[in-house]
Formats: sequence, structure tokens, C-alpha cells
Amino acid sequence: MKSFFRLVLLSLVLLIVALVSALTAMRFAIHSGEVAVPDLVGRSPAEARRIAEEKGQEVNVERQYYSATVPEGRIVSQMPLAGTKVRRGWEISVAESLGPQRVAIPNVLGESDRAAEINIQRRGLDVSAVAQIALPGTAADQVIAQSPPPNASGVSAPKISLLLAEAPRPASFVMPNFVGQQLGGVTSVLQSAGLRVGTVTATAASDNPSPTSAPLPASTIVAQDPAAGQQVNVGVAVNFVMR
Repeated sequence: MKSFFRLVLLSLVLLIVALVSALTAMRFAIHSGEVAVPDLVGRSPAEARRIAEEKGQEVNVERQYYSATVPEGRIVSQMPLAGTKVRRGWEISVAESLGPQRVAIPNVLGESDRAAEINIQRRGLDVSAVAQIALPGTAADQVIAQSPPPNASGVSAPKISLLLAEAPRPASFVMPNFVGQQLGGVTSVLQSAGLRVGTVTATAASDNPSPTSAPLPASTIVAQDPAAGQQVNVGVAVNFVMR
């Protein structure tokens, strides 16, 4: 009996030793694949790539910024930061310095979007984000705001964001149900709403609809197009079938 317990105890000890060894080996394998991110700030992109490749990492120049302290063509920032532990093959995103700001920010307010884009690119700058907003009394596609503002200094990125005026959307509403009403009264309602009467056809109970140029004001509407409940804009023609 004692031999049996000793055998069980020995088996448990061997199992624990095996588990500890496996965990240690796994932890060693994981950490052996990690490397520290090198400090690339102030180096050229080519030099940064060479240093990163020696550690099994990659460098990607994602952005360019003006910098009064970092010379042009040198890396001004990086992510992850230097010293961070990452796995081999990790990509390091860097920003390249354009040197001090030398280009004046143009004034493109009031210009069309196309003219503003040409003006910006002519100065070696790029258009960043473009947004639109409806503004009464302003021509469509006209620049109404820009960032950075005209002649700004201390700009970080060589990009300008624009806010354009968009054409005002026509007034719209839900088409009411005119079936069962007389054409004379409906015509005045349409005109007051900015709509107009389109094609009017007359039909009898057993006849097919046929166009008529002189519908009687007292005629009753039996069908309409657009149908009741549809979204319509001002100026739309409403067609009727009369009886």
C-alpha cells in the first residue's frame, strides 16, 4: 500500500516538474521574440530603416510635419516610442520633418473648390479634409472657411482643410391624399404649396383613362401620382385621374 502511495506521489511530482518546465520554455520563447524599439528621432528615413531592420522591425513614414527644431528630412516623431518592447516584424510609424515653415498659407476664402485646390497645390501644400454645409446666400462649392487661416504661422502640417458651401436642398414634404376631392379646390392647394398640376386624365366607370385638356373643376379625383405619403420636392407636377 505504501508503495502505491509513493508511486502516486512520484507521478505528481514529475507532472508538476513537467508543467513548470513547459511554462518556463513557453515564457522564454515568447520573450526571446521581443526586441526594444530603437530611438529613430533625428535620423534620416534610410538610416532609420537600416537600424530597424537589424532588429527585425520595419519603418513606415506616415506623415510629414514642419519642425523648427528637427532638420528637414529627419524623423521628428515615432510610434511606438523608443525602448518599447515589441515582437519582431513590428512596424514603427514615423513622421518626417519638413524643416521650418517656409510657405505662406494662402487665402482661398470665397474661391471655388477647384480654384482653391489649384491655389493650394501650387504652393506645395495639400488639401486635407473637405466638409460641406448649407449656407443661404452663398454660392455652391464656394470656400467659406479654411484651417489653418490665411497667412498663419507656426503651422505643423503642410495641409489645409476646407469648408465649402453646398447648394440648398429644395423644400420637401409628404404628399397628401387628394382622392375623392374636386380638382378645382386641389389646384389652389397645390399652387400655394409650390407644386403644379401635371397630366389630367378623365375616365368613366368602364372606360380607360384618356388625357383631357379641359378637365372640369368639379370633377372628382380617383387617382393621383405621386401617391399619398410619398416625399416630394417643391415644383413637382402631380398627375390626376378624374371621373
